[in-house]
Order: sequence, then C-alpha cells, then structure tokens
Amino acid sequence: MREFAFELALCARLEADVEGIVSRQLGTSLNGNRVMDIVHVEPGPDFDARAQLTPHEIPDAAIESAVGVGTARYWKDTFDCHPERARTATDRAIEIDFFERERRGGREYVRQTARYPDDWFEKLVGIENKPDLGRPGALEAQLRRDVSLGLLDEVILATASHVTGAHLHRIPDEVGVWRFDPDRGTREVLREPTTLSPTECGIDIGDRRPTETAIETVEPAAKAQARRRIAERAYGKGWRIDDFPHCAKVADGEYAGARGMPYCEWKGRFVHPAAECGVDCAGHEPAAPPDVDIDVERDRRSSWVADPDGCQRRQAGLDRF
Repeated sequence: MREFAFELALCARLEADVEGIVSRQLGTSLNGNRVMDIVHVEPGPDFDARAQLTPHEIPDAAIESAVGVGTARYWKDTFDCHPERARTATDRAIEIDFFERERRGGREYVRQTARYPDDWFEKLVGIENKPDLGRPGALEAQLRRDVSLGLLDEVILATASHVTGAHLHRIPDEVGVWRFDPDRGTREVLREPTTLSPTECGIDIGDRRPTETAIETVEPAAKAQARRRIAERAYGKGWRIDDFPHCAKVADGEYAGARGMPYCEWKGRFVHPAAECGVDCAGHEPAAPPDVDIDVERDRRSSWVADPDGCQRRQAGLDRF
C-alpha cells in the first residue's frame, strides 16, 4: 500500500480505537520545517468545553489577546502583535463565533463568547509513517529531532515492514514502534514510546553541515504555545481530504467503518487526489465528485462536534449593528 493510503487507513483505524482528535500533516516544530504525518490529540478535562466553542481552529493571536468574556474592549487595545495579524485574527474569531462584537461611536469592541479552556487537551502523540523501512530516507534524523525538541508527549513510528533489531537500534529508544497491517486493519505494538518532557526546555536541531549542526534552545513557554497551536490545528483540520476528484471512477470509500476516503475503482485502491488524479490519468472520466459530507462523517466517528450549541451570549441590542 502506498504511503498516502497507509496514512489514511491508519487514521481511520485510530479514529475507531482512540478518544480525542486524529489529524494529519501538521507542523510540529517552531520554525515550520518539520511536519508530522499523524497527530493524536488526547482529550483533557475541559475537552467538552472546547468542543462547544466552535468546530473551527481558533487563531492563536485571538487566544493570546486580552479579549475576555467580561466587558467588551476596543479590539486594537487587546493585541500585542502586528496590526494586520490582529485584524485578521479578530475577523476570523468573529466569523467562527469565538468573539462577538459591538460598535460604539464608530469603534469596534469585542469580547469572547465563552472562556477559552486551557486544559482541553492532555497529550499530543505524533506518529511518523514509514510503510517500507527499506527506504527510510531521513527517518532517523527526523525522529532524533522530535525527541530532542520534546514538543510532543510521545512519538511513534508506524510501519508495514517486518521490524528487526537492526531497525530498532537505528531509531531513538524513546520512539515507540507499531506494525500496522492495512490489509487486515491490525495494529501491533512492538515497542511502547517513552514519555518526553514538553514542560521542560528542548533542543531544536536545525541544519546539519559536515563540521557543525545548528541547535537552538526552546523555552517551556514557547513549547506550550506551540503545543496549543498544534492542538487547535488538529481540531479544526481533522484527517480527511477536503475535495474529492471530479472523476466518475472515484467513489467515497470505506475503511474500518470510516467513510470520506477517495477510492479509485479504476486503480483498485485509495488514491492521493492532488498527486494522482486529473486529466493526465489514463482512467480519468470527467464527472461531478461524489457527494461526501466530511463534517457529518467526522462528527459521527469522533469527539469533534460539527454543530455545537455554543456558549455565545447576545447582549441586548447587539444585533442592531
């Protein structure tokens, strides 16, 4: 099975097996040059409160702002960042019902619709997919960097290959190892991961040169902020694709009880639409994409809530503006 299909299958299997949020292809570094294949966000004590806020990712700048649930404040006075970023965050927070606004004398004032729950997630588990260990690429360096930074609570390698002692020796001891058989949908734990230290300083390993390696110390506060961004991105994004190909050969496939997966009847497998589909494909047959409601499927299968009741408070006269 190709890596993209392996990734979708493992996401579907995890969604059936674990609580919380499963997402994929998320940045898990502070400088944007590390992407983790899958991230599992384990729920914390305030998960339900987060789920009732909004189904969307909440901008970090809006969370960090001085906007509270009490008295509405002039929006420009609540941000400590570039004005454009503040404006973008404010507009988005209003759009997704995290902020509500009112106008006074031509000025825009905002308040949170409900207090942001800091303890909505407990653990972040990163899963690096490498179906074929015979072609590891930069796997060892990636995993060593993950362990050194300690941004995630646990890091796991998932593979379809037979895992030997030599394979285990080449990756950090802290990294857990799963053998996932996508044909049977089974997941075997070959080595449990060691819990890392996200609340302590970490070392971000950068570019490697023949005579030196760039490193940077990352403080706990920066890691905490990055962890919240990862969790928020995971909550808003999920793992399913956004758009199905416009092709009669591609159907809404199912795996481990999950739907919302592009299955190509011509190729006889799940496909990566961005990389494999289009007019250049010999089996392409133009047609409307299958009618797939990703939100309904995600709501049905996971802890994510597509249409929360919300906690928005409407002040008297607010809708006049």
